[in-house]
Amino acid sequence: MMYKLLIRPLFFKIDPETIHHFVFKMIKQSSKLGISRFFIKKTYGFSADNLEKELFGLKFKNPVGLAAGFDKNAVLFNELSNFGFGFIEIGTVTPKPQGGNPKKRLFRLKKDKALINRMGFNNDGVDAVVERLKNRNTNIIIGGNIGKNKATPNEKAADDYIICFKKLYDYVDYFVVNVSSPNTPGLRALQEKEPLTNLLNELQEENKKHINPKPILLKIAPDLNDNELLDIIDIVKITKIQGVISTNTTIDRSGLETSSQEIEEIGMGGLSGRPLKSRSTEVIRFLSEKSNKAFAIIGVGGIETAEDAKEKLDAGADLIQVFSGYIYEGPSMVKRINKYLSKNK
Repeated sequence: MMYKLLIRPLFFKIDPETIHHFVFKMIKQSSKLGISRFFIKKTYGFSADNLEKELFGLKFKNPVGLAAGFDKNAVLFNELSNFGFGFIEIGTVTPKPQGGNPKKRLFRLKKDKALINRMGFNNDGVDAVVERLKNRNTNIIIGGNIGKNKATPNEKAADDYIICFKKLYDYVDYFVVNVSSPNTPGLRALQEKEPLTNLLNELQEENKKHINPKPILLKIAPDLNDNELLDIIDIVKITKIQGVISTNTTIDRSGLETSSQEIEEIGMGGLSGRPLKSRSTEVIRFLSEKSNKAFAIIGVGGIETAEDAKEKLDAGADLIQVFSGYIYEGPSMVKRINKYLSKNK
């Protein structure tokens, strides 16, 4: 309650990207004190045996994860592990560092409890991320979300994904292939059946070189039509990857309460938050039913409440992730969801 009444109004007066980095520094500093870590765990953590989930060979302590993009550079994953999450996904990471798109590139749509971003895979590069992951002092499951550099042409895209895969292999528990961000020119063309099959097959060939291959998942856009989603089901079957993350941000702007003038002024970018909730759930249900639950699904998009989380799970998701809802609802959101799910299994 204090977050919504006092903290959020203050934070929302400041540019979203600026406050994001400020909060990271605050959490980093405060977590250096043992008593602070204890307080955070006590306040935001919740555990119950019936929340545990085993999926693609990994044991998740609860089904609520933090989506990629929040801690993209693996700066805060150790500290964030105290906030009650069952898993954390870092990235999207590219082989070389890149600054991303020009600022301002992150926008709040307060009336819609949504965000629009056109970050453009801004990140410190895979080598810097690996160095931080070497200092991992938490047993929370970490996913590595990987992408290609903007300057890399699509015909060479597989090379970028392979570089990230090789370098992150020893430091993450599962991989996510991101070909669905709308903020890197031409990236979504890699979702087409032939290039996507080839890319995933190349990653699987690299994966097979290891004694214990890592789970690979594919993050898809909510803007795919039914035929394209059927293609995704075929691709998962052909390439034998472990599952799908449904979904990334959308380029759709229909049904928003925010004025069309403000939307036009913001311009391009991926929309996340409440407006994505229904479509994300539709895609989860479609993939689950049409594949006869043949692979794992992580549901993300528009989760604000515990009921939203259960809706995703009931539609066929095995796990869920939060991002925009976490910013609007605050850190107690994860505990509320987990307590509800434990009681309503």
